[in-house]
Amino acid sequence: MPAMTNGERAPAPDYGARLARAAAAAETAGVDAVVVGPSQDMVYLTGYEPLPLERLTALVVSAGAQPVLVVPELERPGALLAPGAPAVEITGWRDGGDPYHEVARIVGPAAHRLAVGDQLWASHLLRLERELADAEFEAAGPLLSVLRARKDPWEIAALARAGAAADAAFERLLAEGLEGRTEREVALALAALLVAEGHQTADFTIVASGPNGASPHHEPGDRRIAAGDVVVLDFGGKLDGYCSDMTRTVSVGEPAADVKATHQIVREAQQRAFEAIAPGVTGEEADRAARDVIDAAGYGEAFFHRTGHGIGLDVHEEPYLVAGNSHPLEIGNCFSIEPGIYLEGRYGVRIEDIVALTGDGARRLNEAPRDLLVVG
Repeated sequence: MPAMTNGERAPAPDYGARLARAAAAAETAGVDAVVVGPSQDMVYLTGYEPLPLERLTALVVSAGAQPVLVVPELERPGALLAPGAPAVEITGWRDGGDPYHEVARIVGPAAHRLAVGDQLWASHLLRLERELADAEFEAAGPLLSVLRARKDPWEIAALARAGAAADAAFERLLAEGLEGRTEREVALALAALLVAEGHQTADFTIVASGPNGASPHHEPGDRRIAAGDVVVLDFGGKLDGYCSDMTRTVSVGEPAADVKATHQIVREAQQRAFEAIAPGVTGEEADRAARDVIDAAGYGEAFFHRTGHGIGLDVHEEPYLVAGNSHPLEIGNCFSIEPGIYLEGRYGVRIEDIVALTGDGARRLNEAPRDLLVVG
């Protein structure tokens, strides 16, 4: 599918087909019904994104039956406007009623194995377990994550638009300069630039300068960025419902020789992992491609997180590029590649791109320079 401009909207997905695939997957797994609460799983299957509340909202999907969305009556008008509403039966329940009994009725007395969405509140799950005392409950995550991990072409296009907008925000930030600004000031500016470039939300902006860069998830603070600092910038948000997530490491002023060398090691590790991506390669093998470079350079202990995570409606989802993941990558998978080296008390270096595995091979969805840029 051709790339779209920020002003264009992605076409609506085929929610009926998605629900049918979920029902088929449940039947293959021997699951009588899948029960999903407010979450990105519900968004994926129906386009409906309610708030998770004490009032139960639940989507029930089972083979051979129409999917049913159980919603509080006061939320029913909004549910009817969801893009996937025509593919489901929507039933409302009034305050004082028993939605758990309604879910049990929909599931039916013969159901003995239920898969429940990972984000369903424990309070709702416990009530369902009491209502369906003879049923066994398990997580629906393994079943649904496989479906969500295979991105449609338009989903990849949406992720590409989000990535291009993040690239543009990064370019504009560097043009403003970093020296003399606090991490928090830069983080706020970066969030505003993400929105200016088309994001509906800016969900995180890590700005880690100097020794703070050795903490991969550093919270931006009042440290003032100075000449000689190495700065890790990791940021992202949502555009048309799909996530961006990229990291670049820059130097304020001319970098020291060791910083250049460390950055080059990470740059090579990221490139090696990218080159390793192909259908059938496992998440573990992709992780190892990056890790071997850093291990060989003597920094193995300083790279202590996975090489990548899947991305889509959630910023972290399947597949994961990590030791122990023997599941092969497939066409349609989208994920980050983000090796790093973290030297406590000194600085950190990380480079992150979002990558899509397509029929034509691996494709980067971020194109901002990966070299060590020098900024003012």
